Amino acid sequence: MPSSGTPFGGPPLTEGDAEDLLRCICFKTGPPRTVGAELEWLVHDLRDPRLPVRPPRLAAALDTVRSLPLVSALTFEPGGQLELSSRPAGSLMECLDSLAADLRAVRSALGPLGLTLNGYGVDPWHAPRGRVLQEPRYDAMETALNRTGPAGRAMMCESASVQICLDAGLPGPGPLGYHRRWRLAHLLGPVLVAAFANSPRHGGRRTGWRSTRQALWTDLDPLRALAPAPEEEPREEWTAHVLDTPVMCVRADEGPWAVPEGLTFRDWLRSGGPRPPDADDLRYHITTLFPPVRPRGHLELRMVDAQSGQDGWMVPVAVTTAVFDDPEAAETVHRAVRPLAERAGPGPAPRNPLWLAAAREGLADPELHAVTREVFAAALDALPRIGAGPEVREAVAAFHERYVIPGSCPADEFEAVTS
Repeated sequence: MPSSGTPFGGPPLTEGDAEDLLRCICFKTGPPRTVGAELEWLVHDLRDPRLPVRPPRLAAALDTVRSLPLVSALTFEPGGQLELSSRPAGSLMECLDSLAADLRAVRSALGPLGLTLNGYGVDPWHAPRGRVLQEPRYDAMETALNRTGPAGRAMMCESASVQICLDAGLPGPGPLGYHRRWRLAHLLGPVLVAAFANSPRHGGRRTGWRSTRQALWTDLDPLRALAPAPEEEPREEWTAHVLDTPVMCVRADEGPWAVPEGLTFRDWLRSGGPRPPDADDLRYHITTLFPPVRPRGHLELRMVDAQSGQDGWMVPVAVTTAVFDDPEAAETVHRAVRPLAERAGPGPAPRNPLWLAAAREGLADPELHAVTREVFAAALDALPRIGAGPEVREAVAAFHERYVIPGSCPADEFEAVTS
């Protein structure tokens, strides 16, 4: 082990080192070429999703799925939610086709076990349950998040999403520049929340929100879950945000991880205790921040509820990719969403009035409805230009006709779909 004495082997960071590293790793600029998606699913009883799946049954099923030869990365969330993360794909269709094949394999493995995957932003039927995964990370996370109430535990164990991953963008100005894409992600975020809201029930009761998952995020530790201001220079703003957010945990080789209270990463760098942090600690710290848009070289858009049906997840991935990566659509959509900035006000996402309206009202909000219609129109025009196949274009067009034009969202049909 190096003489630094850190359990994970790296030399201690200085504050300047940390700032330089963050500026380098969080926005990797270049022409947008790749797309990825992370799909989280609730695992339910196949015959009756209202029946609880006991932890031993769930654990056995997860072991079965782990044996599958998948292309996507397979992981599990603390409550047993299944997650498939695509590899960075060179096109939208490569991403969708790869994930679809892996999903078919997973569903085929779960079916004989009497289980299935369901896509809702939060579990509609089941009361809060304990964690399936007993790992130091999740022990520490639960301790830290419990300090601000029960929303953290619900987020860990009962929520599911569709996350879209896109390249940060070009270094210069214009519709594909990373400054513009960073800002566009934050302005488009409420539109995606509203259009794809799919969690009006939690634990067997109506909550008053169309996206209860998004409501949970507003109740998390505000420093950990809020976004830095998208108006500033992205690298500088994100660097300051990361360093000034409290550390969730200090990892250790043995025993439980420390869960300090109020110790920012900048404080940790300056104090050097309880042990000096290294570069790997900084990278790990980033994974414990949960803003709606998280830069990790690429941009992770994390605000979309999991979607119902076999292929419903494809629609938010396709729409978001089209309006980010097609220059004409990106310019059109930026003009369409720009007026939303005034309504959002100076408060950070997801707690500002615009994001709250999106989660509570969905497309029943007239302004969000009007903007969403423009966004979908631009996406439908752009999909052929980015090589989307006919089945994807048809799925987006069907969603547009079913929800966007009349001003509704999947949450509004929840009772009909689940009865």
